[in-house]
Amino acid sequence: MANHYKKRNEWGNSVFQELNGYTIQLKKAHDFSWLQSYGKVFAVFDQQDSGNISFGIQSGQKRYFIKYAGAETINGSNTTSEAIQQLKEAKQVYEDLHHPTLITYIEAIERPSGYALVFSWTDGENLHPHWKFPPPEKYTHPDSPFYRFKQLPFEKKRKAFIQILSFHQMVANKGYVSIDFYDGSLMYNFKTNTMTICDIDFYSKTPYVNKRGTMWGSTRFMSPEEFERGAKIDQQTMVYTMGAMAFALFGGEQDRSREKWDASETLYQASLKAVQANKRERFSTVKDFLTCWEKE
Repeated sequence: MANHYKKRNEWGNSVFQELNGYTIQLKKAHDFSWLQSYGKVFAVFDQQDSGNISFGIQSGQKRYFIKYAGAETINGSNTTSEAIQQLKEAKQVYEDLHHPTLITYIEAIERPSGYALVFSWTDGENLHPHWKFPPPEKYTHPDSPFYRFKQLPFEKKRKAFIQILSFHQMVANKGYVSIDFYDGSLMYNFKTNTMTICDIDFYSKTPYVNKRGTMWGSTRFMSPEEFERGAKIDQQTMVYTMGAMAFALFGGEQDRSREKWDASETLYQASLKAVQANKRERFSTVKDFLTCWEKE
């Protein structure tokens, strides 16, 4: 196994290492030999801006997804210590919000120079594969998972969206609020027609106040209060995010015109209500928005 962990090339701020034939790019070489206790690497995800690097690991018939903080990732927007602390805080979130639509958390691993969360592997394709299909190819390339999802029959997409809404109803019931939820948090299995939510690291308990100004997340899905320091982030913030997701999956994303919408007028009006800038004009709860989609 040791020969799978060799530095292959280095220049500037990039270091390339090999793990079982897979190349990873980092700012600084890092020891990943501990992964062998879980099995053989079959996938590497090293381009995220979270400061984490993730691996697909196979051991016999079992497969795992391991998310690790501690290495200096090439696109990390925070320090390694910040990434480690955030992942440690996320452990409780995954334990509290266990749900059939969420990836299955198994355990945490403390390392001398890092921290990891271990999950069961979930088959599916990420709906925001920016590393392979950067926009505009994400929206137009026939092999893009997002493009393929958009071509599915309405009923399959509706059932997938109900999975998302049902999970977030539970999130609200558990006293949490979604933060940094976007289409990159979604994995869709085109064989089983099921949706999996794969990243809820920043979800937090309420009451929650915006202390940053511009919060974590994709601006495509963020409510006005997520840009306002001191604003309350609550269930109606989550309603906005769910409405924005409806327009991503059934409409023109940030173009919320009726012409781009491929569901009913009733659902169009419900989704418009969900994304109102004024909180008081949105649905009060995620359940209210979910009910609209269940009735369709």
